[in-house]
Amino acid sequence: MMQTDDRLAVAIIEDNRYLRAAWKAIFDDDKRFSRVSVYGSCEEAFQDAALGKHHVIIMDINLPGMSGIDGVRYLREHHPGILVLMATVHADREHVFDAICAGAVGYLVKAVTPEELVQAVLDAWSGGSPMSHDIARMILTSFHANRQQKQLPGMTLSEREQEILAKLAEGKTYSAIGKELSLSLDGIRHHIRHIYEKLQVHSRGEAVAKGLREKLIRPPF
Repeated sequence: MMQTDDRLAVAIIEDNRYLRAAWKAIFDDDKRFSRVSVYGSCEEAFQDAALGKHHVIIMDINLPGMSGIDGVRYLREHHPGILVLMATVHADREHVFDAICAGAVGYLVKAVTPEELVQAVLDAWSGGSPMSHDIARMILTSFHANRQQKQLPGMTLSEREQEILAKLAEGKTYSAIGKELSLSLDGIRHHIRHIYEKLQVHSRGEAVAKGLREKLIRPPF
């Protein structure tokens, strides 16, 4: 819920203490923000009872312990009202798709300027999906490349495979999917291997992205 003065509360989950301090200073100096909290890991952040008071979280994707992608899934389940912006050093296609499918609303490279960082948070809260230019370009390039590929006969998924892929798109873990479908963890992995082979992909993010593009599954939201 917004503060009475309509200022935003921001949390930063970043293991680099120098970058963490620099970003905190940026928001501390901007009167549009009421609270700026910093954490060195997901575990530290999730133990803080005040975490739910934040509106937007900026989270490193490569964190010690729980990864940023798993952190997004946790936040979607426990704090669905908080928006998450992922931050990374490099624009890695697999990580970008995984983070977006897990529930991140935007993706930034850490070389972002102070002005771009602040604007990204404001845009996210206003309903946008901010992304650094090189990441947006990478996603578009990947999209166009996949559009040009012909659909192979082997890309047809079974009903069970479509069901599992749809649950992957919802950000659910293998174990959670197994419980819902009454399948063992090995059974889920077996199906996912077949999904990857049929779609000719190598990660959850790529599988979900291709499934959505080819209308094999419906968008989870």
